[in-house]
Amino acid sequence: MLGHFYTDICAVKGWPRLLSNMPKALQPAGLRRLLGRVPKGVPNGQITAFTQFGWEYQRRYATALSPAGKTQTNLWAGRRFCELVLANGFEHTDAVYTFNSAGLELLIAARERGLRAVMEQTIAPMEIETALLEDEYQRFSDWEAPPTADTARPEFIARERAEWAQADLILCGSEFVRMSIAAAGGPVEKCCVVPYGVNAPSSAPPRKRHERPLRVLTVGGVGLRKGSPYVQQAAAALKDKAVFRMVGNVGVTPSARALLESTLELTGVVPRAEMQKHFAWADVFLLPSLCEGSATVVYEAMAAGLAVICTPNTGSVVRDGVDGYIVPIRDTDAITQAVLALAKAPDLLAAMSANARERAKDYNLLRYQERLVAALNGPLAPSPLKGGPWVSPAS
Repeated sequence: MLGHFYTDICAVKGWPRLLSNMPKALQPAGLRRLLGRVPKGVPNGQITAFTQFGWEYQRRYATALSPAGKTQTNLWAGRRFCELVLANGFEHTDAVYTFNSAGLELLIAARERGLRAVMEQTIAPMEIETALLEDEYQRFSDWEAPPTADTARPEFIARERAEWAQADLILCGSEFVRMSIAAAGGPVEKCCVVPYGVNAPSSAPPRKRHERPLRVLTVGGVGLRKGSPYVQQAAAALKDKAVFRMVGNVGVTPSARALLESTLELTGVVPRAEMQKHFAWADVFLLPSLCEGSATVVYEAMAAGLAVICTPNTGSVVRDGVDGYIVPIRDTDAITQAVLALAKAPDLLAAMSANARERAKDYNLLRYQERLVAALNGPLAPSPLKGGPWVSPAS
């Protein structure tokens, strides 16, 4: 079905492909992350990477000094990316497939040309995210800048709404995303839920319980949206019964970081290729997010055989009491009780770990392919799709 794939930076196009010859021992972490951006199975001739744009996008985002500056950078990147794709044209195309905030101009152009317009909402709409986080900034005002500091959010929200209006089909990674679009007054009748998938590591051994404190892993950006304060509170409450590790970019104030470091381990960002060693370290995966799409890292944790504790807003495929526990958002006590239940019952932990690994088999890339193709050619599809440019900006 793929006509062409547009992206910003990947390791097989432009100057990044020349860096793959550098010995791995000499590669800094940032380069290893770049070299991991490989569209596997897609012929090079079907890939266009706007490398200079991608580099400028990363530079602007890294130097943005305020929440509004970062949102404005994302808005600029979405518009500029569309300009670059449109300059290449839509030859031999039946449809376009875009991602939220990065496809409005492409969707408009597609409809003008009589092409099918498909978009994916990768996370709950910004309007819903903002509403969910407002209370967090009141509870934890010393963790991050308040949402009122982001004066560009209304423009971002308007862009998402405009994309919904132009799309023929809106793909959602979870029911949480679909219901969030409905809560924002969006066209829920255009939405189709398609859970994601990841391939399990082929060499992952069965998990064994050791006579040591339970190891709890959290992966993702450290901040209010991911529920990081509740991880810290649980770690403080369980300091004699469990140890906690957080992997991901630390986006909180120095005082909040110091509080986290007093109760758990912060690793910072690690290359994707090195994530398996962190999954291997852990006994349990914890992600108490307030707002997600369908967090890919939960699929990865399940495929690695980890029991999962997460919230409904994580958009996961975890079954409560089977593969782990679904806990309410903002509920440290529920997190603590779930961790304690697994720490006290090795057999329960082993059963949930095995269930999670088995569950993940239904959410591998092959099954995702089947679900995605079925959605693209499903009841909302006027006719089977043959090909089109699939576009993916950095996230």
